[in-house]
Amino acid sequence: QVQLVESGGGSVQGGGSLRLSCASSGDSDSPYYGWFRQAPGKEREWVALIYVDTDNTYYTASVKGRFTISQEKANKIVYLQMINLKPEDSAMYYCAAGSQWTPWEPSSGMDYWGKGTLVTVSS
Repeated sequence: QVQLVESGGGSVQGGGSLRLSCASSGDSDSPYYGWFRQAPGKEREWVALIYVDTDNTYYTASVKGRFTISQEKANKIVYLQMINLKPEDSAMYYCAAGSQWTPWEPSSGMDYWGKGTLVTVSS
C-alpha cells in the first residue's frame, strides 16, 4: 500500500511564505510526484511536477518564480516551497504520485493521492 500525507498548510497574509511537505510510504516507487490545488467552486489545478530520477521540475505559469518543488529521495519526502503568496493561491493543496505524466490532463497519470492540506492567504 502507498500512502501520501501532506502537512505544512496554514493561514498567512499576502506576501507570506509556507512550505508544504508530502511524506510517502509503502512499497511503490513512483517516477513522478506532483502538487495540485483546488479552491472552492473551481476545478482542480496542477501546480508543480518533479521527476524523481532526474530532479527535473515543471510549474504551471501562475506560480513560476514563486513556488519551488523539491525532494529528499532517501526519505521519500517532496516539498513545495511557496513565497510571495497571493489570495488567489488559497486552496486545498494535494500531493500525488504516479507512473505517467500526461500534460493534457495531469491528474490522469497519478495513481496515489494525499488527503490535502489547506492554505489560506488573506489580503
